[in-house]
Amino acid sequence: MTAWRKSTYTGDGNNCVEIGTGVGIRDSKAPATHVPVSAQAWSAFLEMASAEVAAPVEQ
Repeated sequence: MTAWRKSTYTGDGNNCVEIGTGVGIRDSKAPATHVPVSAQAWSAFLEMASAEVAAPVEQ
């Protein structure tokens, strides 16, 4: 059994993306399915998202 977590920014809402360590990501509205994501891919995503927050791209 995987312990799924959602962002603390979500609060009590159920309209969010959840992560399961070693498993992947899923939509909280459709918890029966998930998208597998490797640890390496997740780390790369977090690095990219962190860099984007630090220096947002102008459009």
